[in-house]
Amino acid sequence: MRRNIFLYLFLFVSLWVVFQYVNSTKIYENQESQIARLEEKLQRANSVSANIQGDQSARYFKLTNNDNAYSYFESFGVDYTDLEARIESALISKNGTSGNPLVTYDSADGNVFQINKIEVLNHKWVIADFSDGKRWGELILLYNVAKDGSISFETLQSVLYP
Repeated sequence: MRRNIFLYLFLFVSLWVVFQYVNSTKIYENQESQIARLEEKLQRANSVSANIQGDQSARYFKLTNNDNAYSYFESFGVDYTDLEARIESALISKNGTSGNPLVTYDSADGNVFQINKIEVLNHKWVIADFSDGKRWGELILLYNVAKDGSISFETLQSVLYP
């Protein structure tokens, strides 16, 4: 009787070990295939990122890292740290219930044009996107930063898409 108990115990343990081995092998293979897929995805993302970072011409017209613009501001004693954020804030703050005064178009259906997106091109120009919810357009602004930090804007050209 005692011999049968040990035999059954041995069989049970053997089956348990085989089950654990098969189960962990499947888990290991699943994890290996998942790691391989993620590494392939990472390589594709890195190559796309390298292409974007390598293409400097796409970001050529930008105030950030524009040494000529920085030297322009230095020659007039203007603080250019976080200047883009200040320009964006100044333009967005001009949006009001009666629209943005820099947008020279009137809305036909009672909505008002407001500036949505802003890109600072260099030490003098800003391009902005505006919309009234149904129609949209773009405008180029001339900006000037005074020594005291105040920013003034002038609309140079604007276009309203049909």
